[in-house]
Amino acid sequence: MSEVPRSLPGFAAWPTFPFEGDLRVKQLDDPVLLEPPRHGDDPSECRACSAPDEAYIWVSERWRVRSLDRPTGLPMVLILESRSHLDLGDLPNMLAAELGVMTVRLERAVRSLDGVARVHVNRWGDGSAHLHLWFLARPYGYLQLRGTFLSLWDEILPPIPEHQWRESLAHVAAWLAEFGGRPLAEPPRIDWKAPATLAPAASSFLAEDGAESNATEDWSTTTGLEAAGTANGGGDIAATEAGDAVTPAGAAAAAGEWPTPTGRAEDGTTGTAGTSESNGTDDATAQELPDEFATARDILVTPGPSGFSSIVEAPVQDGGHDENAVRLVPGQREGSAQDRDSSAAAPA
Repeated sequence: MSEVPRSLPGFAAWPTFPFEGDLRVKQLDDPVLLEPPRHGDDPSECRACSAPDEAYIWVSERWRVRSLDRPTGLPMVLILESRSHLDLGDLPNMLAAELGVMTVRLERAVRSLDGVARVHVNRWGDGSAHLHLWFLARPYGYLQLRGTFLSLWDEILPPIPEHQWRESLAHVAAWLAEFGGRPLAEPPRIDWKAPATLAPAASSFLAEDGAESNATEDWSTTTGLEAAGTANGGGDIAATEAGDAVTPAGAAAAAGEWPTPTGRAEDGTTGTAGTSESNGTDDATAQELPDEFATARDILVTPGPSGFSSIVEAPVQDGGHDENAVRLVPGQREGSAQDRDSSAAAPA
């Protein structure tokens, strides 16, 4: 008498079931009288106990987390193991409590990865006697992967890129390390490959950049020369507005020679930094200043050697009205006190 084939169970019609077509249910084998030992029933042969910490992505005093040896179809698959050779029912109360904390913590770490919607936590224990829990990440938006068959889909789907897999391992390890332990997974290194020769586009760019630098230097030199050669030229803003003469510092700047910085002392004398040499023109110049320029502090904004402005503060006679007077003197750096007085004397 021929055996009547059994009908397929209802889950074979679920959208999440990974197979379709003509399927048959396997014949169930008779039960055995004695089950074979699991791997690790003999602790001396346990691979988890003999594995070094370097084989894991994160380790602590009592727990370790490892991955598979290669990327698979899911965004992440991790295994949580106890460091001690114990099975789930053998855990003492302290480790049992820590197992709950570690399960939640690792689930959060995996769920924090980009594109992960849920994390399935599974424990079978039929293959190994050493406690290990599986954490499988379901990618967001793939509703067909929901539920019971996620572990099957992991072997069916094409593996994810290795660099993405390694970045995710490093992320999870760093997340766990925030609460203790030691992260061992590192992100992939960038493989930099320098060209043997410069491309024509790069050479053209360097040439244009050099030309632009020369143009900037020419502009600075031209500005200084115009300031030195014309009393009312456009290179000196203060001289243009005031009709004042160009100071010797402007000509020195055009020649590339910067005078020694000087300042005005509290008593009105001037000299180089660190000295108190007096200058006879200071008092007369200070008396010639209009009221609106008799400021407590004069700020000189001067272009540097590369055309960028620098701000120089020069103390002047106290008792002024405007605290924010600004002098723009292109082509001039910190010159002599006479230079600054000449600029300050220019009317607005």
